Amino acid sequence: MAHVVILGAGLGGSIQAYELKETLARGDRITVISDKPYFQFTPSNPWAGVGWRTKADITVDLAPVMARRGIDFICDAAVKLDPGANTVHLASGREVTYDYLVIATGPALAFDEIEGFGPEKFTHSVCQIEHAETSSAAWEEFCREPGPIIVGAVQGASCFGPAYEYVMTIDTDLRRRKLRHKVPITFVTSEPYIGHLGLDGVGDTKGMLESAMRDRDIRWITNAKVDRFETDKAFVTEVNEDGSEKKKHELPFKYTMMLPAFRGIPAVMGIEGLVNPRGFILTDQHQRNKAYPNIFAIGVCIAIAPPAATPVPTGVPKTGFMIESMVTATAHNLPRVIKGEEPTHLPTWNALCLADFGDRGMVFLAMPQIPPRNVNWVAKGRWVHRAKQVFEWYFMRKIRKGVSEPFYERMAMKMMKVTKLKGTEG
Repeated sequence: MAHVVILGAGLGGSIQAYELKETLARGDRITVISDKPYFQFTPSNPWAGVGWRTKADITVDLAPVMARRGIDFICDAAVKLDPGANTVHLASGREVTYDYLVIATGPALAFDEIEGFGPEKFTHSVCQIEHAETSSAAWEEFCREPGPIIVGAVQGASCFGPAYEYVMTIDTDLRRRKLRHKVPITFVTSEPYIGHLGLDGVGDTKGMLESAMRDRDIRWITNAKVDRFETDKAFVTEVNEDGSEKKKHELPFKYTMMLPAFRGIPAVMGIEGLVNPRGFILTDQHQRNKAYPNIFAIGVCIAIAPPAATPVPTGVPKTGFMIESMVTATAHNLPRVIKGEEPTHLPTWNALCLADFGDRGMVFLAMPQIPPRNVNWVAKGRWVHRAKQVFEWYFMRKIRKGVSEPFYERMAMKMMKVTKLKGTEG
């Protein structure tokens, strides 16, 4: 009988537990460890950041769901991993040993790397539901006395989609409140161009997103490095293609939401052979670590090199479709490893992103996510807004019921079929 521990219970860790429950032997045991008692549907956080969702709307209490599936659940924070002793040390002082480990922690948020950055200082965030709720309260206060807004992603960021979603959503919200004419908005990003997304674009995301931002009167600065934030001002250096300084900007704001760079969680930092210098888990093509072959890793916590260097550093996003394929590959490879066999399943690393703009949106599909690609498809329209609402409902239902069925690929194929029939503006 093998004991498999899953560290993390986000989008990757939760469905990993469900899928392993289907593929492991009956006598094998699964334990999920998370520092939070609930699953949160992170793609809905931009909505929560303007009060369109609450914490109750997009979280699921995990203990009863895991219990129904026969999965042990421990709500405690990991403070140190000892892979040599196959042990996870927890904040409570408890030690959990394992035969096999799947790391699915997500990232640590590197707000401390920029002066004045983060929800504890001068900027807001939608990376976590708690941050989004704080942002929502501040948003209501801002709307009583509106002024300039800055939204975007700082140097080293790898998750750009929520920044685009948030800037478009606040634009929609302001228009509904009849306040948009009072609010200049600037989008500040480390990307070399609008729509790069850490992926060198997908289809014509550059042209389509630039057009959307022009239509909404949103100015932008690309190749931007944020030097520091003060109470009501951001100091930004715009660079040339060779990385040399192009222009200094002092941008006033009354409200700002900037996405941070990510790094590995403290519990794994500095473990030789397991992580890179930023603390991301090193894996092979089967999601397995070479130095510790009883450790797999999935999701945002793994190391992926960017497809090309950019003037300001950018990372590679790990989207839901990509993570789901990592989960499925691990769910098939781990039982083989337990039996003493070699892993054979490969993740597809495809990407599906539904970017909601509050009243319409854009969807892109990259297969695989990192170029060159077999499929490079982008569409837009009001139907995307509705599609994301349906997606949220279905995925929350999947987590609540403990369902292991894959979803992203099925939805991607359906959307492509519908769009070809109805047109991209439907």
